[in-house]
Amino acid sequence: MKKKETALIGVPIENMPWEPKPENCKGVVWRHTANPIVDVNPFPKARCVYNSCVVPWEGKFIGIFRVDWHCMTPYLHFGKSQDALNWTFDEEPLSFISPDPALGEIHFAYDPRICKIEDTYYITWCNNYYGATIGQAWTKDFKTFHQLENAFLPFNRNGVLFPKKIGGKYVMLSRPMGMGMAVNYGDIFYSESSDLTYWGKHRIVFTRGPRKWERVKIGPGPIPIETTEGWLLLYHGVADTCDGFIYSMGAALLDLDEPWKVIYRCKFPIMTPEKIYEISGSVGNVVFPTSVLADGKTGRMAIYYGAADMYTAVAYAYADEIIAYIKDNHK
Repeated sequence: MKKKETALIGVPIENMPWEPKPENCKGVVWRHTANPIVDVNPFPKARCVYNSCVVPWEGKFIGIFRVDWHCMTPYLHFGKSQDALNWTFDEEPLSFISPDPALGEIHFAYDPRICKIEDTYYITWCNNYYGATIGQAWTKDFKTFHQLENAFLPFNRNGVLFPKKIGGKYVMLSRPMGMGMAVNYGDIFYSESSDLTYWGKHRIVFTRGPRKWERVKIGPGPIPIETTEGWLLLYHGVADTCDGFIYSMGAALLDLDEPWKVIYRCKFPIMTPEKIYEISGSVGNVVFPTSVLADGKTGRMAIYYGAADMYTAVAYAYADEIIAYIKDNHK
């Protein structure tokens, strides 16, 4: 029998991490057996590494990582790996060629994403410029990084570009929020730009759900994944409990041509904190997806996520199984 083609659209990644689905797995996502892949104190300055992003590069893998120093201040560091599981890191933070010295003075940077559009890699991150906003930079060789203007005014977080232009425009999801940390956590919005400087056509994608697991806040996760069914978006949703917040991973499908339109949105999370490295850490009960390696040949996905704001961990899934689960459990 001919093997069914996967719904995932993308290039093959032959050497990406992968473990078969355990027989006793009842969900559509399963964890790497040797998690966490980055433990505490990975190099002298670093207390912990998490909420980071990974891409294939010249047959190997590289990434931009959130590194919290022992002083608790987060910086962006470059990392490289043969297998996308065992990582070495530059011990000094990324430096940027900046159009404005005020923007180039980066003292607080976290939760990066990497998005390849045509022949250029774009990095977005939460940049501190009189409040949380979305920093942007580009590179073609991961040696020289050119900073762009911040995408939006404070306060905004979780800026996630799409891996191709849509209607000739760059497209980004973000999570505008109220001033500070306690006023309004915000919802997921769409924006587009001709030049990565001036952004407009802001549209709501979806708001926090009525179900407890995502009623406090939501935010886009990894770069959206193109499939024949729509853009597969993984995101985080947060519940409130008597003992604090719980961060879980959700999934939705967005329209390919008008990504602010939701085709399906799963009413259940596809992954919640269960393991000790997810439950106990700097911030307990956190699963925070930020990056995916997606194999266009098999539909396999290696999902990188921050665990308990202290560790980097990996989980596996098939794109087709996640899509089917979303459709079967659509809100």
